Amino acid sequence: MAKRNSSLVQSLNDFSGSTSVICDKQTPLSCLEKHPNLIQDTRISDNLQENLQNLHSHTANTGICGEGLEINNSILYLDALTITGESLGERIANAQISDTSIIRTNENAYSQVGGLKILFGNLCEQGAVLKVAAVAESMKEFVGTAVCFNSQEEAIKGIAGGKVKAGNVVVIRYEGPKGGPGMQEMLSPTSLIMGMGLGESVALITDGRFSGATRGACIGHISPEAAEGGLIALIEDGDRISISVSNGILELLVDSKVIESRKAKWKPIKKEIKSKWLKRYSLLVSNAANGAVLKTEL
Repeated sequence: MAKRNSSLVQSLNDFSGSTSVICDKQTPLSCLEKHPNLIQDTRISDNLQENLQNLHSHTANTGICGEGLEINNSILYLDALTITGESLGERIANAQISDTSIIRTNENAYSQVGGLKILFGNLCEQGAVLKVAAVAESMKEFVGTAVCFNSQEEAIKGIAGGKVKAGNVVVIRYEGPKGGPGMQEMLSPTSLIMGMGLGESVALITDGRFSGATRGACIGHISPEAAEGGLIALIEDGDRISISVSNGILELLVDSKVIESRKAKWKPIKKEIKSKWLKRYSLLVSNAANGAVLKTEL
């Protein structure tokens, strides 16, 4: 139960940090059974940008763990033992929020919507992740044309070189667990987009992952990934892509017959991997939707 609590607390992601939490600690099905809409139902308990100094002072003076856990005690396994030998319920029984302007209650949350959003659609049949708290309202319903790159390095060069314009959806593929291999953190492409003033007119989708500092309409962890034949591998420059945050949908707006034709001709891009260990990893790793864990059976 302690491991389940750990997964639940990290998945709550109260301060809306990195989307990597989804892969770092894949929420066990048993936790989802206790709270099936965990990610969507999570509220944001504070705004670090506004309250960072106060939060540091508050944490130093009173601690924060008990207060944060007390907010969410209804979905935790309170019988789980802690390192002190007490149950979690006993440890937080007397916890109280001493300053609701710093650590807010669920009723007084900074946002009644969680910081992360799981999307589905023909581009991500097994799911994709968006840090919705960092998306401008104008980008939450967006249709744009694709500009495709087959690596982060290729994307950086293309974005810096002016290949990306307002109204585009940047597609970065072959950066997933298998295709990367290893899902390197990608902050540079999103930083370039924001720095060029395109944060409210350009979206980015990828089978890779981002830094917690990422801002904008950036959708990661697309599964199936390109290296395993996911639809993201079949996108071509100029294709129209639709993003609906409110409906949780990511779609490639291309006729199914065209997609089937592309699929019949598709061959995966094989990157040169010098390390034997990385080659083995690439062969055995699952996609992001399944936690990017190594398979024990082929």
